[in-house]
Amino acid sequence: MITASIVTYNDHLLDIEAILRSIIASPIRKVWIIDHSDEVYSLREELQQYMQRDKEIRAHIQRGFQIEYLFEDNVGYGRGNNRAIRLAMEEGSLYHLVVNPDVWFSSDVIPTIWKYMEEHPEVGQIMPKVLFLDGTIQPLAKLLPTPMDMFCRMFLPEWMFARRNKRYELAHSGYKHTMDVPCLSGCFMFLRMSTLKETGLFDERYFMYAEDFDLTRRIHRNYRTLFFPQVSIYHKFSRGSHRSLRLFLAHTISMMRYFCKFGWFYDSERRHFNRRILDEIKEKQG
Repeated sequence: MITASIVTYNDHLLDIEAILRSIIASPIRKVWIIDHSDEVYSLREELQQYMQRDKEIRAHIQRGFQIEYLFEDNVGYGRGNNRAIRLAMEEGSLYHLVVNPDVWFSSDVIPTIWKYMEEHPEVGQIMPKVLFLDGTIQPLAKLLPTPMDMFCRMFLPEWMFARRNKRYELAHSGYKHTMDVPCLSGCFMFLRMSTLKETGLFDERYFMYAEDFDLTRRIHRNYRTLFFPQVSIYHKFSRGSHRSLRLFLAHTISMMRYFCKFGWFYDSERRHFNRRILDEIKEKQG
């Protein structure tokens, strides 16, 4: 059984219809929509009407597909997804997809990833190639960040640290091959449930941002965490922390918590993991 969760914030049906269509066209059997809106928007009613009037949705529901809507206070991205993951574990799910509302993908994505995970039990997490709306690649497979990496990205114009940023984003890999990467984006996390039971879920001390870095890093200790370019998805990618002071502060606080947890300037695990993926890329390039 494959399940999924989507954490929403002040979204309407039009904002999440594309990802719902993608999920419905896949082998996913149940999706939890965790609504963290400031107030009860019309999303609940819109979903109810959508499930009643849309023939495709009704047909999938009749075949056993489920959409469960949960409204709760805004307790953070990781905690919201954890609620759904725990429910999925209780229902016997073997794989779980954590996905953003602004993502969509074709019907071959989940079956391809699922098949690969079934054939490779050493893999705990997969992220496919992620594309901008114009089809160019989003560099979301990265090294584990250093404080300097994050300082440059958050406070300096890009031209001042372009060379450093390309290394951090593994740009020299070309994003053409499967890579065992220690830091993957939370916009699409296809997770093996048995791995999560061993590793633990999202660290709920992060309200927003860095919880994906933290979880992928912990999974990477004992399992492969793959960038998987054989399939691709689209991601709107709004970079909210670059446009909102509130989100910028949330991002800054989360990164401070991340470095306090794993180490600011001395982090032997970070050095080991980063060197390993850089060597892997170098080897593939001959």
